[in-house]
Amino acid sequence: MDELPVVVVGAGPIGLAAAAELRERGLTPVVFERGSSAGAAVSEWNHVRLFSRWGELIAPAARRLLATTDWVAPDAQAYPTGQDWVREYLLPLADALGDNVIRMGTEVVGIGRRGRDRVVDTGRDGEPFTVHIRTVAGREERVLARAVIDASGTWSLPNPLGADGLPALGESDAAQSISYRVPDLGDDSVRARHTGRHTVIAGSGHSALTAIVALAGLARQAPGTRLTWVLRRGEVGDTFGGGDADQLPARGALGARAKQAVDDGLLQVVTGFRTAAVEPAADGRVVLVSESGARVEEVDRVVASTGFRPQLSWLSQLRLGLDPVLEAPVQLAPLIDPNVHSCGTVYPHGVYELAHPEPGLFLAGMKSYGRAPTFLAMTGYEQVRSIAAALAGDHDAAARVELTLPETGVCGGAGVFDDPDSASGDTGGGCCGAPAPAAQAPTSAPQLITLDPVGGAR
Repeated sequence: MDELPVVVVGAGPIGLAAAAELRERGLTPVVFERGSSAGAAVSEWNHVRLFSRWGELIAPAARRLLATTDWVAPDAQAYPTGQDWVREYLLPLADALGDNVIRMGTEVVGIGRRGRDRVVDTGRDGEPFTVHIRTVAGREERVLARAVIDASGTWSLPNPLGADGLPALGESDAAQSISYRVPDLGDDSVRARHTGRHTVIAGSGHSALTAIVALAGLARQAPGTRLTWVLRRGEVGDTFGGGDADQLPARGALGARAKQAVDDGLLQVVTGFRTAAVEPAADGRVVLVSESGARVEEVDRVVASTGFRPQLSWLSQLRLGLDPVLEAPVQLAPLIDPNVHSCGTVYPHGVYELAHPEPGLFLAGMKSYGRAPTFLAMTGYEQVRSIAAALAGDHDAAARVELTLPETGVCGGAGVFDDPDSASGDTGGGCCGAPAPAAQAPTSAPQLITLDPVGGAR
């Protein structure tokens, strides 16, 4: 099987970084991307600015590959938007890798082992993977692979508004009133949907804070624009993050700006609200109803920033080792469980934490985090560096840790805060007390691939 390619699923930042690492190691990558161009998912939030400076958003192997072309590196200290990231980095990187490496408009619909379904043990490890693909023209193919790196992310599968993880009653019928993405207020049609209307923001993560800051700016400019922020947790607590103590200044500033919007009275905050139903109103609006019967009335628009989950259906014939809570690899899950960690700091990890019972299969990037939030770009780059080293037989390099991670300035116990009677989340534990890896070779600190409120306005 050594002569077969390594299949990478997804031509986003982590998938392209994986291809660059594999190529540098002398392995043959083949990248399948469902979209029509590299960074297709990033392009869907192209109006949003990242927390990261350019210096932390370019994978090391990708930078070395691009240095062999006429590519001009962006200003390392600048903060790109999603559009900038695609145009100035991901597209040039895809061009450098070449059409023989990346196949656009190609969807992976299933992966198995040649001649072996999930229940067959005999001879399983000696057979290559079979990657079943479908092109935009509808043609189906089967490609053999020595290994598979699934870097397809979770963007295509947002969590529903319902607090039990299922769509709230009436949520599907109210689809025209609900968005699961940060609104692009630079689009006149999108802006009009919120101007002078009542918008509910649901969620407590960085995407929710981004939506709050963007919509609060609209509320300042457009009288009659109403905002309500609903949270499942009993109190706002440290939802706003670490502020000045955050080692990522832009992330700390996001929380500070959201807090200022609340302090200025631009939002009504409703805590302990677990959505059970979305009911139609006679005037064409909707009403949100909680599990306790509380109601938020006269709602024109809902921005549901409730997180994402991995698409696992096309991996059903493979033997996955996933945590039952997060759907992340079992060795990684304890490091990222938001029920335990509030600070967002995840110790560097690689091939060994990402391994599954199916040899040669790896979930990388946001897909590896399952349902956990706060993924770091440089964490994904480190993941695929380690995986590529292991596939090339360089196990010493695969085991090394080659980056350090920033602190958020928030730390102390559970980060979910879903219990109204335990809003502080202080369980006596927390992420900061965890032991650091034995070996570290620090490089520049990674930054979050989460959403910054400034969009294209800065």
